[in-house]
Amino acid sequence: MTTKLTDKHYYLSSSLLILASLLAGCATSQKSEAPEPSYTSAPEATEQSSAASPVDTGSPQPVVELRSDAPDTYVVKKGDTLWDISATFLKKPWYWPEIWHVNPQVRNPHLIYPGDVLSIYYVDGKPMLGINRGDYRLSPGIRVENLDDEAKRFPIQALRHFLLRPQVVSEEELKQAAHIVGSQERKLIYGTGDKVYARGLDDTSLGMRYSIFRPGRPLYNPDNQKEVLGYEAIYASDAEVIRGGNPSTVMLHESVREVLRGDRALPLEANPADTEFYPHEPPAGTRGQIISLFDALSGSANYQVVVTNLGNRDGIEPGHILAINQPGRVIKDIYHTKNETPDVTLPEEQSGLMMVFRSFEKVSYALIMEAQRPVRKGDFAVSP
Repeated sequence: MTTKLTDKHYYLSSSLLILASLLAGCATSQKSEAPEPSYTSAPEATEQSSAASPVDTGSPQPVVELRSDAPDTYVVKKGDTLWDISATFLKKPWYWPEIWHVNPQVRNPHLIYPGDVLSIYYVDGKPMLGINRGDYRLSPGIRVENLDDEAKRFPIQALRHFLLRPQVVSEEELKQAAHIVGSQERKLIYGTGDKVYARGLDDTSLGMRYSIFRPGRPLYNPDNQKEVLGYEAIYASDAEVIRGGNPSTVMLHESVREVLRGDRALPLEANPADTEFYPHEPPAGTRGQIISLFDALSGSANYQVVVTNLGNRDGIEPGHILAINQPGRVIKDIYHTKNETPDVTLPEEQSGLMMVFRSFEKVSYALIMEAQRPVRKGDFAVSP
């Protein structure tokens, strides 16, 4: 199931998981009145009605649990997100595709509008969610927006930096990366508009763009302190090749901090990572830790990005939902008996959920979707 949002409608999609809200461009269609739910009894299952169901891969189907306070119907409002709507009905919002029922009477059931009524009904004892729609009176005229213009209004822009530029690099990447050697002006620091020389660029074609970064601290595996999972890549600037050779001449653009001699250069992603995410559970028994926070000193909150020590080698892929567990504190029990130890380790407590949006061999980036308490380095990332 995919999602794209325009001023007239939005698709039911997993990419909405990363939206904080559907903003003002969420459908300007008008209705004469809120329609009544169309599913008053359980319809018979047909091939069409299962069109939105996930492909059967032979693995056990997940058990979908409704919230005890889930409503029978819900009227979509401007500003809703897929995650919020899902959380209204389900204990585990990422199971939305398991209950979404394609209504063959609706021309395009994958489009929902403010004012649409979503209704819970049952097929063979399983909860399903359908859409009921009345007639629309659309405003005259056509408004066309391309995806690039649309994306600029969305919080997904907060992830663009992570999809285009490296934030964690491997030791091998660091060794092979090109580096800044200086400039004609003999300056110590450089920024936007400066021409500098870079040595070792893989592609010196005119217009080729690179990300300039400063190697940061190593990230160690909490489970094996001798294993370096990667190095933080502290982004400094973009750079464009304006003259080939070795060294090459590059022009700095969009600097966010000073560029220094010795800073490294890696190509910008020509085709950024996919921005459509199908939420699903990771392999059973998945357990890792948060090893780094972005844009946070000690704690992160909703819609901030963290790095985990779980990667492709652990079966992690974009769309995986991970629960965030805070480790229990060790406290003194002043009332302990002679047969008990004075130190007591409290149990882990779930403090939120996050979704992986980019994975590498040894690490992954995840976006915090829900956080009841500040998310900290060292918190556990586990199967929900």
